[in-house]
Amino acid sequence: MKLRQNVFLVLFLFSIQLISAQIKGKIVDGEDNYPLEYASVALYNSQSKTLINGVVTDNKGQFLITSVKSGTYYIEASFLGYQTKTIQSIVINKNGEFKDVGTIKLSLGTTNQLNEVVVKTEKQTVSHKIDRQVFDTKKYQTAVGGNAVDIVKNLPSVTIDGLGEISVRGSKGFTVLINGKPTQGDASAILAQLPANALQSIELITAPSAKYDPEGKGGILNILTKKGAINGTFAQINVRGGFPSIEDYDTKVAAQRYGIDATVNKRTDNWNISVGASYQRNDKTGRREGDMFIVNTPEDKTTFLPSDGERSFDEITYNGRFNVDYTPNKNDNFSLGFFAGKRTKERLADIVYFDNHAISPIGSNNREYTFAYYNHNLRVRKGDFALGSFDYSHKFDNKSKISTSILYEYTFLGGPTENDNLGFPDNNIVYQKEFNTNDNPLYGTRFNLDYQWKPFELGTLETGYQYRDLDHTGKFVYERDGVLVPEFSSDVSLKRVIHSSYAQITGTKNKWDYAAGLRLESMDREYKEALQSETTENVYDYDFVKLFPSASLQYKIDDKTNIKTAYSKRVERTTTFKMNSFAEREHSEVFEQGDNTLLPEFIDLVELGFTKKLKKGNSIYATAYYRHVNNVINRVNTLAYESNGAVLDSIINRVYSNVGKSNSIGIEVGATIKPTKNWTNFIGVNVYNYAIDGVLNFRHRDGVERNYDIDSKSTIYSFNLNSTYNFWENASLQFTFNYLSDRNTAMGEDSRFYSPNLTFRKTFMDNRLTATLQWQNIDMGLFKTNEQRITTSRPNQFFTTTNYVYEVDMVSLNLSYTFNAAKNKSKFIDSEFGKREF
Repeated sequence: MKLRQNVFLVLFLFSIQLISAQIKGKIVDGEDNYPLEYASVALYNSQSKTLINGVVTDNKGQFLITSVKSGTYYIEASFLGYQTKTIQSIVINKNGEFKDVGTIKLSLGTTNQLNEVVVKTEKQTVSHKIDRQVFDTKKYQTAVGGNAVDIVKNLPSVTIDGLGEISVRGSKGFTVLINGKPTQGDASAILAQLPANALQSIELITAPSAKYDPEGKGGILNILTKKGAINGTFAQINVRGGFPSIEDYDTKVAAQRYGIDATVNKRTDNWNISVGASYQRNDKTGRREGDMFIVNTPEDKTTFLPSDGERSFDEITYNGRFNVDYTPNKNDNFSLGFFAGKRTKERLADIVYFDNHAISPIGSNNREYTFAYYNHNLRVRKGDFALGSFDYSHKFDNKSKISTSILYEYTFLGGPTENDNLGFPDNNIVYQKEFNTNDNPLYGTRFNLDYQWKPFELGTLETGYQYRDLDHTGKFVYERDGVLVPEFSSDVSLKRVIHSSYAQITGTKNKWDYAAGLRLESMDREYKEALQSETTENVYDYDFVKLFPSASLQYKIDDKTNIKTAYSKRVERTTTFKMNSFAEREHSEVFEQGDNTLLPEFIDLVELGFTKKLKKGNSIYATAYYRHVNNVINRVNTLAYESNGAVLDSIINRVYSNVGKSNSIGIEVGATIKPTKNWTNFIGVNVYNYAIDGVLNFRHRDGVERNYDIDSKSTIYSFNLNSTYNFWENASLQFTFNYLSDRNTAMGEDSRFYSPNLTFRKTFMDNRLTATLQWQNIDMGLFKTNEQRITTSRPNQFFTTTNYVYEVDMVSLNLSYTFNAAKNKSKFIDSEFGKREF
């Protein structure tokens, strides 16, 4: 009986399909004819305007409306980001009729008419996850037309000083990821290469898990580039131009600031191809005001060197990028990328040294002689680079995933330094001319293999292996008055091989989120150096096998409040530059050199924090943290000695070396405050106590080892303000203010540094064209914006103080035009090794 009922029901439904009419069609992108999946199709009665039925398209963009009775209808086809299109006068004359409305092409637009219902939401400036903070880059309009540095300097944990050095919670050592892929370049150089216009968000991971390479004592900045959601062609071009400098600081050549970058991205169901190119010129004018005195005890005299002059930077970067992804099916993905370009940074320091006084005996005012001279110092840093990568991933039917990646990089680093001591005011008098240069080819390889699956209820298990290889050589040539100086001309080589593997579990249980992992790393490092005048070379080996554990725990108190804690062990590796123990003439006052036995820093990080969402989009968060560092690497100054042991009266030795240990304990607080609907403020404050304790042990050029006690501590704070007011839907004004307090160093103090900026932004042509007018480093002659004084000293030996004054009141205009903004899926690789040394 039941069988007959089922058969009857099937026959009845089948007969309904036969006698009811059907309407079919296809919806595609109007420009590229690519099918739009999940597009909405609504069928209306033409007379009553009532909704009869609604469906969505399949992955081929096709739709089918069944059970349509006789009558006259119209269809509204819509998709997010596209203009709604209406198909009128669809006449159904009889039951069983099959009507094909053909292909409906939708055009990109800024609005969709969905029964006059508009839903709007505003993305928060910062969102919090168990192991990271995620910042929306669109909230930082002052960075438009600039680079990633202009964005990250606004994050609560991040500061940038007058020398352009970036710190995370007071540490200059941190790692940069590009779309989750590791790099090993210098952090500031990497960020300076990335156009701010191409960034989607930035993730700050202060206590990273074992899944990540443990490099970087300050944690990780993961830079995510813009991506879209649909197939098609995306193109964007940005043009930037700077107005003439208001204050030129008597520089010989006016600063130039302009640039252009472009990205084209083509995406289909199986392919994603991205091509990009960029050219940027970003000069910065400024001055250097200094004072130094050196106590020469053996000869019972003191040397004074007051100075003043130009200190400016010319920087040019251009590159080309290509990336292709191929997804033959839902389980496999292949990716191939290439990146090549050139970058040049010239630092000019033309300094006048007034009245070089030698006073004898020490403490006396009896002047022996007065001597003034002019120092021309030009340091050029160049880098030609080319790298390629290949990635593959596969998803299994049990939802596990395996992925692999390999990257190879070649970079040629180098550049000369000219140091000429000339007469003053007659520059035609030549006292001494020095020239040193270096050739630094670098080869780097990285291989990753990762696997993840969920074998039990506890969570997802991730395991992986990584291999990294670095081969970096350097040939340094030093000439004085056209003659080779053997004691400063050297060859160096750094080779480093790293094997590491990890296992990590992540999961969620009730109100708890958790992650715990362990990483095992083996490193072999070989450093060689030799004077070019010698036939033998010195070899310095350093190896280790260490465990790097990590753990994170978060508890959800309610829908608006979370608390979390984390621990991570990290390492800060050494670079060839900081290990080269042969002196380089940085400028008239300084010999700069490294330490051939330099040890990596090992770091322990602990933090405890909470987040709280408030009403009307307001929120607050706070994180307390502690960081302990062994083998602290610091740049310190000492007296410079001749090879015979005599004190050099007018030169300081600048040394990179391990100086002991340091501790940082602090608290970071951030808040989003919306006084009105159109006015949003984001404020971040970081306060911490920083203490260094240790001994600098250094062998000088005269062969004598000398010990210097290091004991320094202070409380340091910084705050960043981002205030945005929206006048109307397509215009806004934003003010940012970044402040960094006085802070201690191993042998002195760096002064406060701050920068206010103002930006007006206006969009045109349905948001495709954006104009951004920027006023950076606001000063107007009233403040001491963009200035920083650096002081170092050692009792009864030396005292140096230098005030760096950089350009203020810089005005620029950025124009950005976007084609098919909803379609960007561009993705590029970035440098793994070379930028770290640059």
